[in-house]
Amino acid sequence: MKLDMYEVLSRWGVWARESSGIDYSPIAAGFKGLLPHPSNGKLSCCDDDGLVIDGCVARLKQYKPDEYDLVIAHHVYGMSLRKIARIRKCSDGTVRKEMQTAEGFIRGCLAILDIELNMI
Repeated sequence: MKLDMYEVLSRWGVWARESSGIDYSPIAAGFKGLLPHPSNGKLSCCDDDGLVIDGCVARLKQYKPDEYDLVIAHHVYGMSLRKIARIRKCSDGTVRKEMQTAEGFIRGCLAILDIELNMI
């Protein structure tokens, strides 16, 4: 089944904010001082899915740190892509392409692991 990676990361972001013991430092890439936003009724993923996706996001940090910062700022801290583009002083399109790169990387990690997520 085809995954909507944006939805997968959105649910993971809610899970990451609400899970205890997991700390995503907002200091990276100039996002110092951001506080996690409440989920506002957005759907989360289960712990099993969250841990799998978390491992994929950790790999993203290792190989593509700029895209990692983008995923954390947008999906964990709820910052709009437009605002991120303004902070980075680049176009919205550039940020969207980086997000697509991050989504593709995480999709690839999930494909290699050959794990079916419960959220689908």
